[in-house]
Amino acid sequence: MTFQSLLSDYFDEFYATYSNQINHDIRNAMKAMLACHTKQQGHSRWQCSHCEHHINHPMSCGHRHCTQCQHRTTSDWLNKQQQKLLPIDYFMVTFTLPAELRYLAKRHPKLLYQAMFTITASVVKSFANNDKHLGNKIGFTSVLHTHNRRRDLHPHIHMVITGGGFDENKRQWKQCKNKYLFNAFALAKVWRARLLEYITTKLKLSLPDKLANKWVVDCRHVGHGKPALLYLSTYLYRGIIADKDILYLDNHQVTFRYKDNQTKTMKTRTLPVLQFLWLILQHVLPKGLRRVRDYGLLRGHEKKQLQVIQYAFMLAGQLTLPSQQKVVRLTAQPFCPCCQHVMQLAGIFRPR
Repeated sequence: MTFQSLLSDYFDEFYATYSNQINHDIRNAMKAMLACHTKQQGHSRWQCSHCEHHINHPMSCGHRHCTQCQHRTTSDWLNKQQQKLLPIDYFMVTFTLPAELRYLAKRHPKLLYQAMFTITASVVKSFANNDKHLGNKIGFTSVLHTHNRRRDLHPHIHMVITGGGFDENKRQWKQCKNKYLFNAFALAKVWRARLLEYITTKLKLSLPDKLANKWVVDCRHVGHGKPALLYLSTYLYRGIIADKDILYLDNHQVTFRYKDNQTKTMKTRTLPVLQFLWLILQHVLPKGLRRVRDYGLLRGHEKKQLQVIQYAFMLAGQLTLPSQQKVVRLTAQPFCPCCQHVMQLAGIFRPR
């Protein structure tokens, strides 16, 4: 049972039911998913130089929301972040959009998600600049998630933050102490005030009559150095749903599993198949909206500054960087079923 097979089997009925809610981005995502690993997508041809046997492999669509293509980003992010590694503690701060504002995420996803990135970054930078015991220049990566474990709409931003910062005046690194970074309640208060002001003054959007006074922000220590990155890489880049979590289809009802956030145990949820398809497809992001963004010392133009900091840690014997050689992604070369020799890529063929 795969998401692609469900979408294919119920496409006409789904499209007719949700036609008013399917936007251009969702339509393109569905088109890519349905073509993934099919003749429509094309194929790569592999040729055996020993016995001239050849094999055709179907091409993947590469869409960022495709359940068959989502596995690529974890290793990519980890390889990239290891080159930026510092021998310090890392923290994860999570800013959650309150339930009363989720309707804005449905109506104006690109505007609201961009606002969430802008405001959360400004909040963290302000706290870093105002902390006398912390270097004013920190580094952090923001990742947008639009769903909770049950796959309901639940927009929030995870930020992986360096547990310390670079003091540009004293030209030295300042480490946070006692595995403490920022006060979560203070972060939440500023997050609420700035986002509401941005929505009303910049976006010119109306707010609901009732809004919760206390918003949710979580700030936690997640580890030191590479182990922290390994933990975060699998957590931050989980897809909306993996095919292995779709358990079965029975009488037009889909059952899938998820890990409960409170009990840490696996649970199941059953929905009519059309509702299930919409539950997943509503999380397709607008075209051009970057889901992952680097800030501060982790931005590309700060590469030289970060290398200076890494060099200082290396001189102190606290850091050994991985090889700086470029990581190249290669397709695994298949073996010929006839003579067991390695097959070579002969070409990629797309349908006209």
